[in-house]
Amino acid sequence: MIAEIQHYAGGLGVAASAMAIGAGWVVAIASPNCSFDKLDGSRADRHVRELLHATAVPIAGIMLAAMAFFAIATSWAATVTAALAAFGFFSTRLMLAPKEGKNPKGVRTSRKDQRAVSVSLSLMFMLIAVIAGILGLIGI
Repeated sequence: MIAEIQHYAGGLGVAASAMAIGAGWVVAIASPNCSFDKLDGSRADRHVRELLHATAVPIAGIMLAAMAFFAIATSWAATVTAALAAFGFFSTRLMLAPKEGKNPKGVRTSRKDQRAVSVSLSLMFMLIAVIAGILGLIGI
């Protein structure tokens, strides 16, 4: 009975990892390509930043669910890797936090650089989510 539950939990963990990978791919690759094709540069940049900011928590939550399933399945390496991916996806939200107040005189911030770093973080932690899914599939 316990072995059967662990087996199903491992499969659900792999499925949750796959959902997070797919959502991350849509947010980091597909949507920016469409946005920059159809909108002017500043609107596309703002759209991508808002999309990354809005989807970071749900994707991190999906990876936390994968982490829980991997823990039930006693796939400890996959559990730790999924937790790292969840933290990484959440860190993209922190990178794109809305600006509060005005900058001091002479200080400039580049929102485009924040978007570029955020997309890069999403892609890096998508790779970690892939590794978590593979580790969970193997059962490590």
